Amino acid sequence: MFSDYSAFFWFTAVLATLLVGIGKGGFGGAVGAIATPLIALSTSVPEAAALLLPVLLSADVFAVYTYRKTFDAPNLKLILPFATLGIIIASLFFTRFSSNERILKIGLGLIAVGFVIFQLTRTVILKRFHSTKTSVLWAGILGITSGFTSTLAHVGGPPMMIYLLPQNLPKDIFVGTNAILFFVINILKLLPYALLGLLSISNLSVSLVLIPVAFIGIRLGVYLNKKVSQKWFNLFIYFMLMVTGLELITGYSVISIFAR
Repeated sequence: MFSDYSAFFWFTAVLATLLVGIGKGGFGGAVGAIATPLIALSTSVPEAAALLLPVLLSADVFAVYTYRKTFDAPNLKLILPFATLGIIIASLFFTRFSSNERILKIGLGLIAVGFVIFQLTRTVILKRFHSTKTSVLWAGILGITSGFTSTLAHVGGPPMMIYLLPQNLPKDIFVGTNAILFFVINILKLLPYALLGLLSISNLSVSLVLIPVAFIGIRLGVYLNKKVSQKWFNLFIYFMLMVTGLELITGYSVISIFAR
């Protein structure tokens, strides 16, 4: 079963999973954002997303347990229905373009590049969206966007940052709200992934192999957080994510040349 996957696939899968763990271990969602685009360099976009979902859920359990008493319930009640709608729209997108991998990879590449642009300009963006804390309209738009991008690429964080950060929530409430929100979103994504045939025995077997790698990454993230500047580490991740996104858009892989 595992022999069906190339060495380049295992390189991208292990590296992506380590980065997910490092993000959970102390460097934030910016690190984990590269995971799906990175794996998609060596396999299809739906399979890349499906392989990562059980890994993310296993890490989410620990985050939810840690912040189970510190979250903002009104925000969750408002955002989750819109995020669910975004999941449904993304599932229809997967179904519509499942036979056109180039469209899916271009879409994923655009999400990756858009994430980098957001991270580098988010101070300006957050100032412009300061009024979102009282706007149901923006809660709907950003909730749907978060559900959509989370389903396609497990990158639902930026829309929620735009919505939640201007509310100036206490740090533990902000982190806890995000932890529970994306845990629920990831659980909801199991149904469309299953209906699309993405949770196959083969995919789940690979995910089980990768889960321990994620926990190694968490420990590595805790260690690196004490040794490496988050600013420079994030800039390195943004560079990698931009390169990966452009590779998905253009179809020309530089990373694969060095990895093979």
